Amino acid sequence: MAHSAQPANFQNPVIRWVDSRLPIFSMMYKEYGEYPAPRNFNYLWNFGAIAGMMLVIMIATGLFLSMQYTPHVDYAFQSVERIMRDVNYGWLMRYLHANGASMFFIAVYIHIFRGLYYGSYKSPRELVWIFGVLIFLLMMATAFMGYVLPWGQMSFWGATVITNLFSAIPLVGENIVTWLWGGFAVDNPTLNRFYSLHFLMPFVILGVVVIHVGAFHITGSNNPSGIDPKGPQDTLPFHPYYTAKDSFGIAVFLIFYAFIVFFAPNLMGHADNYIQANPLQTPAHIVPEWYFLPFYAILRSITFSLFGIPAKLLGVIAMFGAIAILFVLPWLDTSRVRSARFRPIYRWCFWLLVASVIGLGYAGSQPPEGLPVVIGQVGMVYYFLHFLVILPILGKIERPLPLPRSISESVLGPSAATTTVKA
Repeated sequence: MAHSAQPANFQNPVIRWVDSRLPIFSMMYKEYGEYPAPRNFNYLWNFGAIAGMMLVIMIATGLFLSMQYTPHVDYAFQSVERIMRDVNYGWLMRYLHANGASMFFIAVYIHIFRGLYYGSYKSPRELVWIFGVLIFLLMMATAFMGYVLPWGQMSFWGATVITNLFSAIPLVGENIVTWLWGGFAVDNPTLNRFYSLHFLMPFVILGVVVIHVGAFHITGSNNPSGIDPKGPQDTLPFHPYYTAKDSFGIAVFLIFYAFIVFFAPNLMGHADNYIQANPLQTPAHIVPEWYFLPFYAILRSITFSLFGIPAKLLGVIAMFGAIAILFVLPWLDTSRVRSARFRPIYRWCFWLLVASVIGLGYAGSQPPEGLPVVIGQVGMVYYFLHFLVILPILGKIERPLPLPRSISESVLGPSAATTTVKA
């Protein structure tokens, strides 16, 4: 959306002096002050701002923890215990950081599923979506490397199992694993490189977030109705309307976050990670963090070879394919209607997708035997069917409901919207 080229008239003389020479404040005002946002945003649109806030918290707490952490296999576990017991407010920084990863993923998962429901990946916002999926992929890599750093039992064996997956790749797999490890086992070189990358990656994520936000400020934001603004009556300035709404959403989310940190800090962790890593003792059940569980279940759900391809390699392909498919989603959905509000059949398919992801998460948390395996296989089949079969066909055969003529009509009703336009 086009913005006025006129600089903002700031009252503060210092800000005005700086802005006349480096118009950073004018740019921020145009992007976050007068930016014309659709007037029908609901509270699901808060989670983009919440995710941004969590990224800042993760970087700030991570910087503090990096000052006290020792990236060496002989001292890593003890340094984390020292942070928890001896460093002033170290326990708070550690719990904020560890649970902040879960809060970050909660916000991003809701943000992603909101985009799926309201069709935020459709033209002209394909690049906005692609950069968002790239952020998600970088988050997963960062979280995995961060989970290794406490050097507990689950950290060590999780790193061993996940990095070993690359050995399934023909010809180059063993070399990739050796390169990841920095040797021939998960050891001190592995911990050092994971620590370095875990420190670096959040700043890479921050850079991609800036591109992601810049991209949707160029194309304009999607909205619950999935229709583009027709004029000033369909939009509101971002400030103060949505800054206030985002502030309220962030405050509620922070209350939930604080409750977890102060009253249930280990709710989403694993008890075995409070045992120092022992390469000679394998845990009874190796489980990754909850936000990896759906993809972990897909990895384990393939228990057969196909066309001479081993089951392990098929599982790795399926796991990475489950993420890669999101990159091409804008071209898989053939419907011209964005929002599921006007697509009754797609709405049911969407909730089946949500159920399949939850089922995969449950299956990934259980030992790979009996009913959880079946649940994981059913969830995996529907996941890929949804994107590769249902979306392309449904866009051709579904008859969507009539769309409102404008955003203001969807908010105020036809008569009120007409009155607004005349006024």
